[in-house]
Amino acid sequence: MTAVRGAVLACVACVAGVAAAGIAAVPAAAITPGVDWGECAPELNAPRGTGCARLAVPLDYADPSGRSITLTLAAAGSLDAPDVLVVNPGGPGESGIGTPKQVWSSMPEEIKDKYLVVSFDPRGVGASGAVDCGDTASLLPSPLPPNTPADEEQETRRTDIARNIADACAEHSGDRLRHITTENAARDLDRIRAALGKEKLDYLGYSYGSKLGATYATLFPDATGRMVLDGVVDPTVSTYESGFQQNGALQRRAEQFFDWAADRDERYHLGTTGEGVSGTWEDIRGKLAAEPAEGKVGSAELDEMLASAMYTDVSWPTLADAVARYLEGDPGALVRATEQLSIDPVNGAQLAYNCVDDEWPADWRTWHEDTADSAREAPLFAWLNTWYSAPCAFWGAEPGGPVDIGDGDVPPVLLVQAQHDPATPVEGAHRMRDTLPGSRLVLSGGGNHGQFLFDGNGCVDTAVAAYLRTGDLPEADIDCPAPPPPE
Repeated sequence: MTAVRGAVLACVACVAGVAAAGIAAVPAAAITPGVDWGECAPELNAPRGTGCARLAVPLDYADPSGRSITLTLAAAGSLDAPDVLVVNPGGPGESGIGTPKQVWSSMPEEIKDKYLVVSFDPRGVGASGAVDCGDTASLLPSPLPPNTPADEEQETRRTDIARNIADACAEHSGDRLRHITTENAARDLDRIRAALGKEKLDYLGYSYGSKLGATYATLFPDATGRMVLDGVVDPTVSTYESGFQQNGALQRRAEQFFDWAADRDERYHLGTTGEGVSGTWEDIRGKLAAEPAEGKVGSAELDEMLASAMYTDVSWPTLADAVARYLEGDPGALVRATEQLSIDPVNGAQLAYNCVDDEWPADWRTWHEDTADSAREAPLFAWLNTWYSAPCAFWGAEPGGPVDIGDGDVPPVLLVQAQHDPATPVEGAHRMRDTLPGSRLVLSGGGNHGQFLFDGNGCVDTAVAAYLRTGDLPEADIDCPAPPPPE
């Protein structure tokens, strides 16, 4: 959701290779309501059974008769279904083209016939006028320097990279960047609702999608229908602050991973206690910093794989096995693991939303001091998270300021959260519940990011399905046990 990575739910947002679409030249005044579903263009790589459509919306809602941007929508299920569920898989910056088929296919039978499932590439993403930052790969050395700088020279090298990324995005995307905001994406959601012919928006948002949904409910309370926010963003802190909030949650989740590996020492041989595995991990980081595996995977890449694997414990065996094989003399195992667990270090769309939604410190000394403080609690993730967001210190578009979530008579919603979620810590769900009075919280005892439909938790799925079927919130919050760990 915030700084570490753009992908929130690998099981939901798994479609790659989406073609970019430019800003439409037609004036927004020419926009007409309605959605004309048809076959998806081959370059979208949409799953079989997915239909696609396009919808023009104003680029600038302050100038609705000016330029427009064309959104690409996707749908799965029956067009004869009585209701529509719009889904956002998170990010910000994640494509929604593959989301409808995965969500609809995973739905319990009691709601599968009720909903046509619709998602979309939000503005600035994929096939909806993607933010272009040029060839950022040329700006990034491979392997990257260690995340934790050993001296001022190393830190300056990384800030220079961040500045160059911000400059490249500004050069290639220009004035579009100031229009890539959550507020505008929420207004796009309302255009989608109207085009679908619905008086109210039924919505499911994962991770960042919870922020988008809560923003929509604040702006359009009378048009808000059944709303499920899963993996809940804290509405009381800025994106800059949430990154530091996230660091500690990631560190605690990593300690759970180390304990898990220790319980399986006969297989992985990384240590018989969580502390032992943690010590082994630090040794490996040091070795990779001095001599990257096959010249490709250094300590920074190992940190990134660890952060990625914390989002879902399904990834834990893959990472533990790769590290074990590396210790046995197979450095290629780490290289192969990066194909599954690494992500693009520069997500232009995610940067665009994060950098413009909120104010960011302009003085790098503030970043340095805050990160050094955070590293005392979260040494594995503090600097990694900071470098991911660092281009926001140099961003070319002025922040627009976020919507004050909960301002006004906002209807209650259903919140879904894991107790040990590393990306959206549980405190955020409690604060969202307080911000949207009357909301209910379904809390799993697990730690995977994204619960409904994709964590195999029958307690969670039953509660959410009942709400989507009836529209009735639970009478009280619901506590659900965690599913068993992966073997």
